[in-house]
Order: sequence, then structure tokens, then C-alpha cells
Amino acid sequence: MSLALLVTGAGGQLGSDLLEAVRTSRDVFARGLLRKDLELTDPAAVQDMLLGWERIVRADNPEHRLVVINAAAYTAVDAAETDEDMAYAVNATAPALLAASCARIGARLVHVSTDYVFPGDAARPYEVGDPTGPKSAYGRTKLAGELAVREILPDASHVVRTAWVYGATGQNFVKTMVRLEKERETVSVVDDQRGSPTWSRDLANGLLALAGSDAPAGTYHATNAGDTTWHGFTRAVFEELGADPGRVLATTTDAFPRPAPRPAYSVLSPSAWEQAGLPPLQGWREALAEAFSTSGTALRG
Repeated sequence: MSLALLVTGAGGQLGSDLLEAVRTSRDVFARGLLRKDLELTDPAAVQDMLLGWERIVRADNPEHRLVVINAAAYTAVDAAETDEDMAYAVNATAPALLAASCARIGARLVHVSTDYVFPGDAARPYEVGDPTGPKSAYGRTKLAGELAVREILPDASHVVRTAWVYGATGQNFVKTMVRLEKERETVSVVDDQRGSPTWSRDLANGLLALAGSDAPAGTYHATNAGDTTWHGFTRAVFEELGADPGRVLATTTDAFPRPAPRPAYSVLSPSAWEQAGLPPLQGWREALAEAFSTSGTALRG
């Protein structure tokens, strides 16, 4: 089956990995959109872009499956506390506009969301149907985006929640820890927040598998398998650098107060993903090793 992809947020770590994954594929017709290419909060601009894209794709092959992957987001978690209107525009209004335009042209929408839609107080991995309850402005706006997508495009949308994403492009936790390893004798990292570090390349491959599948519309969770704390994650980063993981000291969230509360527990269950027959993502530790093996230069800065 031939697939036509339109990827928003193409300049980010996930968007760039999505485009790289299909770069040499003969079965995928892909276009990436940078921020300068489309104002996602402008209804007319979004509609015109998708209508124009559909015409081009259909001219190439009327049988292409049209899929929009929304990898664009306002991810400045702390800034969102005082800039919630802008966060809402990008994280909720924009997905709603994309969903409406997808409905008009008969396209599917894969919308990337986050663990922050949950309260973070669970004792077992969150299932897709568990009650939400975001504690931050970022989480509220991302949840609003999920709800809008599912309401507007209930039969042709996939909401995919993920967590703790890092990759070769842009800034992320791994790159920060690599920098701190060079600059400091010891690094203190919180050991009371638990989640699943997720390599953007593995997530991208998972989203592409979903886009090309017949998985039913709905909500899914996709992270690398297993879980750890930020402290455990950092120790693993030091190991990949050949540095002494003993230099990573454990501390608490209370010792590092931030404007936006962080979920204490962010582990997401892959049950719905696996039940849909989608390929499981590898373990987080194996993924980190592979990331340094294949993208080490970029991660090391």
C-alpha cells in the first residue's frame, strides 16, 4: 500500500526522524512542514495547505493513503504556566484545525500527545482508558488537543501518548546530561520521578507502522519498554559516555522546585498498542545504547 505523509513539526526531533525514516522509501510520498511553512493556528492556512497537498498527492497516485502526523507542539512546560493561551493555541486549536481539514479531504490523523495528561500518582502503568487529570498548563492544553481530535475525527484519528523523548535533533535531557558530565564533577538528578525514556527514532518508526496499518481509531501509548527514574536514566547516559555513573547523585523533586509540577509516575502501558498488532518498541536501555551508537556525535553536542 502506498502512503502519503504530511508531517508537521518537521524540524523537531520526532519530525526529523519521521522524515529520515521514509527518505529512501519508494512506497511513501512524504512532505515535512516547518513552522515557517504553515501557521498551524490559522484556519484558512491549514485548510489551504491540506487541500493543496491532497491535490498534489492524488495527481501522483489516486490510491495513496493520506495520513497527517502532527508532531508539532508547544513543549515549554514551565513557560506554559504563564503562557497558557499560546500553549492552548498550538496544543489544542491547531490539532482541531488539522482534524477538521483531514475530515474534509479524507485523511487520517496521527496526533502525538503526552504522559502529562495524567495526574502522575499511579502505582502501575497507565492504560489508555484510565482517568486523566493533568496538573500543569501544558498537560491541560495537550489533553484539550486529544479531546478535540477524537471529537472531530472519531473514526480516522489516532492519539498517541508518549513520554521522556530524546533524539539527535534539538535540545533534550540526554544532551543536557552529556553537557553537565563535561562541566561538573557530580550531577544531582531527581530519583522520585519514574517514566520510560523514549528514543525519537524508535517512536518515529512506531508511528509510521501505525500510519500504514489498519489499527482501529483511538488512543494508544508508545514508549520504549521498561522504566526508570531520571537518576537511573542519567547513570545510563554516563555509562554510554564511559564516565563513572557514581558521579550521578540522587536527589528529590522538592530540591528542584519548578513552575510546573512534574508527574511523579509517567509509565504508560503498551497494551492497546500491542493488541492492535503494532510492533513493540525495544527496551529503553537498549534504545539508549543504539542511539549513542548511531547518533552519538549529535547527542554529544
